Amino acid sequence: MGLEDGNSENARSWARFLATCLVGGVVVAVGVGFGVSLLGSQERHGPQLPLGFPWRRKKNRPVRVYMDGCFDMMHYGHCNALRQARALGDQLVVGVVSDAEIIVNKGPPVTPLDERMIMVNAVKWVDEVIPDAPYAITEEFMKKLFDEYNIDYIIHGDDPCVLPDGTDAYALAKKAGRYKQIKRTEGVSSTDIVGRMLLCVRERSVSENQHHSSLQRQFSHGHSQKFEDGGSGSGTRVSHFLPTSRRIVQFSNGKGPQSDARIVYIDGAFDLFHAGHVEILRIARELGDFLLVGIHTDQTVSAHRGAHRPIMNLHERSLSVLACRHVDEVIIGAPWEISKDVITTFNISLVVHGTVAENNNFQKEQGNPYEVPISMGIFKVLDSPLDITTSTIIRRIVSNHEAYQIRNEKKAASEKKYYEGKSYVTGD
Repeated sequence: MGLEDGNSENARSWARFLATCLVGGVVVAVGVGFGVSLLGSQERHGPQLPLGFPWRRKKNRPVRVYMDGCFDMMHYGHCNALRQARALGDQLVVGVVSDAEIIVNKGPPVTPLDERMIMVNAVKWVDEVIPDAPYAITEEFMKKLFDEYNIDYIIHGDDPCVLPDGTDAYALAKKAGRYKQIKRTEGVSSTDIVGRMLLCVRERSVSENQHHSSLQRQFSHGHSQKFEDGGSGSGTRVSHFLPTSRRIVQFSNGKGPQSDARIVYIDGAFDLFHAGHVEILRIARELGDFLLVGIHTDQTVSAHRGAHRPIMNLHERSLSVLACRHVDEVIIGAPWEISKDVITTFNISLVVHGTVAENNNFQKEQGNPYEVPISMGIFKVLDSPLDITTSTIIRRIVSNHEAYQIRNEKKAASEKKYYEGKSYVTGD
């Protein structure tokens, strides 16, 4: 056999070998000098090869995507990011960054890891949660994601995530070809929310004069005192959220109760949606087949809790509640008093209220908002699992306001740069 014939036969043998391997579900990596590395079943877990090497995802396996974050002061922007990430795959795994990592990279978190875990686990688009995730995607952690968690893609928003040394936190994922980007939700960030609370503290300490419009009204209509009357120097951008009907539909379950469903109703402000809210909603949902949540208007909340409340406006609060897996439907702008008509209209079987709330003196006050359901024998007070209210969150900010002020000033600079250089990104 001549050299040419030998080469031809070798080529045919090599082709048959490749075909046999591919049919058997084995990926073959050809290196320098045609060396062969057989990965076998490792292919389904991710590459054991240099970064950037293409891999084949095993067919008939769900696409698993990973997204991480601090999820501090969790809000509808976080929830929308998780919704978008989930849409890029079949299963969403979420890494929640540890308290220690947040302190090193951003400053002290407002909510500790255990509360942040409750919040992330409650988001209806999340399938699995990893606690104590690193702030940056290291090669070791990325290998763990691919090998142990079967992650196909790592997801992040279009806003940059820069480490203290100035490097991109997702550089390795991008280099590996396993990175996908989603669109950042406009109009809110944890920095904004902390800034709103710092602004409240400042306003209360400077003046309670009535000639200033309430902060609640400014938050609702997107006006910032920084530019209008020399207020807050923190760079806070007060709510710029532009609610759309499509966003509400995206967050909604889109399903009503069945005719024989036991409908449980709970109402409140649900301002700065937190772990205490999640836990009382979980217990309320267990008492029936369908949980209906009434969200009070900004004006109602302000009238009962002071001019500086709510921190989040009605639509922001409604989306946060809608994103919770325990909630089936919300009434956007629910009445303060629960009338017989409301109970009949929504076919409510049980009205509940938690033991931990901003105001638990309702039964002693004139004009008890629960007077009708109490008289009908369909009212129940539930033991709240966590001793947390919106005021608890605000007190955390106030008690350490200097540290949060410094954190916000640093973050505000990077957010300003992002908005100045922002370009349109497809997605929702």
